[in-house]
Amino acid sequence: MHYINPQGLTEETTLDALLAKSHYTILYFYPKDNTPGCTIEAKDFSRYVGDFKKCDTQIIGVSKDSGRSHCGFQEKQGLTIGLIADIDTTLAQQFGAWGQKKFMGREYMGVLRNTYLLDKKGAILYKREEVSAAGHAQEVLEYVRSVS
Repeated sequence: MHYINPQGLTEETTLDALLAKSHYTILYFYPKDNTPGCTIEAKDFSRYVGDFKKCDTQIIGVSKDSGRSHCGFQEKQGLTIGLIADIDTTLAQQFGAWGQKKFMGREYMGVLRNTYLLDKKGAILYKREEVSAAGHAQEVLEYVRSVS
């Protein structure tokens, strides 16, 4: 999979390799780079990166956007989190973050705004579905602090 690390460099890696880098990993799924809600959520997670690191927790955003799109998103928004380009939605489907959506009366399949806290082995310790972007990063940080 294509992973764009917090420094903006693209790596070819696996989820297992990413999980091994920290005690905890926040995997949060979002619909699209540079859209209002997704930008709010990504900037909020970036704002708290230092606090998450104190809890040995890394943050990785996942959408079906390309690696190129992710690089532009990181640069434009000043993001300090990693991003996965899940172009074929394999990861989203694996975690149940791919499903039916509705917008302006139109139904379609898309990435659901879900968040998971994983341990090094990939076990899900916390799951939050259909989150609101604003304030979500702080809510997740409070949970991580309570378990670390």
